[in-house]
Amino acid sequence: MPANHYLFLLATLPCLPVWAAGQTVHRCESSVGHVTFTTLSCGPGEDLSLQQIHPYSPGTSGPITESLLPEAEPRQTSSNRTSRKELTVVGQFEDRCANLIDARQRREAIMNQRIIAGMSQQDVESALGKPHSIKIRNSSTRYTYKAKKGRSAEIVFDEKGCVKGKS
Repeated sequence: MPANHYLFLLATLPCLPVWAAGQTVHRCESSVGHVTFTTLSCGPGEDLSLQQIHPYSPGTSGPITESLLPEAEPRQTSSNRTSRKELTVVGQFEDRCANLIDARQRREAIMNQRIIAGMSQQDVESALGKPHSIKIRNSSTRYTYKAKKGRSAEIVFDEKGCVKGKS
């Protein structure tokens, strides 16, 4: 391309239409407060507001986000209209062993290679490793561990897989 064409393009650059300087996007808010930004239209039952987005211009001061997105307008939405409700615990960790021991006791027992009632089969294997033998009789399971010095341990689990006792 000859130099004249480059000079012509460079000279016409400031004359670009206004839409080239920014973009309008749709801000769609559902009745439950979910917000979506799109260049397409909003879904049925969503509130529409237009947002003007300005591209980042190199050499401008301030964070990039200030030049990309406009400041949010504080307004009442369905999500912040709700009154405060009483705190409700949605879930609480409950293991198969009916929480006989708490997490701290479980962690200390595993680190000290001790077995206490209420530990699961996975906890015992974390503490002592894989057993030398496993015996399943009726609804109970027995793990047998043999130590090098002639000592052994037998761990008995109930039908849920929790430590019942140690012999």
